[in-house]
Amino acid sequence: MTAASDHDRFGNSFAPGLSYARGNILPGTADDIGKLKTAWAHIRRRRKDLGEKSVYLLSGLERNLQLEDVDLTVMDDEIASALFTDDVTELGLEHLGGDPAKHDIFVFNRLTSALLTAADVMINDGDIVIGVSPSYSHPAVKRAVAHGGGTFTDTTGLGAFRNALDENDRVDVVFVTRLAVTYEILPEADLMEIVKLARARGAKIIVDDAGGARIGPACFDQPRLLELGVDVGATGMDKYGTTGPRLGLLGGNRDLVAKIRARAYEMGVEARQMLYPAVVESLRNYSPDKVRERVTMTKEVGEHLKQKLGGNRVMETPVIVQLTADDILEMAMERAGITTAPCVPYEATAGLAMIMLRDFGIVSVHFAGLPPGTAALMIKFLPPDTVAAFGGAEKLAEAVDESLTRLAEVMKTPDGLNDLILKAA
Repeated sequence: MTAASDHDRFGNSFAPGLSYARGNILPGTADDIGKLKTAWAHIRRRRKDLGEKSVYLLSGLERNLQLEDVDLTVMDDEIASALFTDDVTELGLEHLGGDPAKHDIFVFNRLTSALLTAADVMINDGDIVIGVSPSYSHPAVKRAVAHGGGTFTDTTGLGAFRNALDENDRVDVVFVTRLAVTYEILPEADLMEIVKLARARGAKIIVDDAGGARIGPACFDQPRLLELGVDVGATGMDKYGTTGPRLGLLGGNRDLVAKIRARAYEMGVEARQMLYPAVVESLRNYSPDKVRERVTMTKEVGEHLKQKLGGNRVMETPVIVQLTADDILEMAMERAGITTAPCVPYEATAGLAMIMLRDFGIVSVHFAGLPPGTAALMIKFLPPDTVAAFGGAEKLAEAVDESLTRLAEVMKTPDGLNDLILKAA
């Protein structure tokens, strides 16, 4: 299990609610949005100058609209609601392992909204909430608890969770993350024990099952989300084997989902029902084999990265590979021949991701979150056909390596990194 920390290798303290430090270039979410606008400019330029096939969606996420032979007249909120709600419910329950007699489904405009609304309904002012994951809870969980008025304690693994239970006279809600931002996973025995202990204390249980809803069953033979015996949980429709769009699929006990649905309409965070045909198609076409194929391709790229960067620079979990932000900054500094860090590690990752996009057309997962849940450069669930279109696993690893060298050159100039991240040429 990853040990918790409150600072990076360079001594920078983590920003509130995040697992990394903010710097002078990207001090807040507004600056992350500015960074995203720079990325969009590079995408526009590449498509205009080099064609639409010059941009490679290698974030591991599916955030587009995939529909086959759909009558566009049904893509209306009222018509789609009437025609597809029952299918969404049936397929969603099947996907999450729900029982139609006691569970229900609702679709949100994104996973974060599902977590926020569930917390808004299930957490009251002053409630004691314990989070448990293999490493740390996503910032979206912490923000959801704060919005609900709860007092949050985050724990790593079963042992720390048990200790937190013992230290509190009461526990009102437990927020479980099966597959963490770091892509470590709770073992099934620990996961089931966490649920058992929470139930024994009378706590309500919410699951942030962003990617775990598919990775757990497909890669680790774990139960599906609603087979865990929890009150409610949510996953992202853009993650690992589903085909999008970027929506949040929430499932749970019928009465509780009814309350959450009502609050979602009040807050305006429900998914547009006109997208229900795409939800139905995505769920119908889902296969665990798609998840496993993407893991295999990711691991292949990881092996090539090890050859180029060294095995100690490429971190692995059973399903993904990653370059930590601290390592990215260190490697760039080594190649630049400098000893004083010109930025915080998170900004080094942003610079690397920007060069990969600008020079090679690689859209990485770094651009998918605002703010990102991690400072690392995550390489995960790569679609084999997109990697093949890029030129193969080795060529993709070469592009990352070359981008690191170019990042080093940028760091040699005073305003180079700021201009790279926030100013599109």
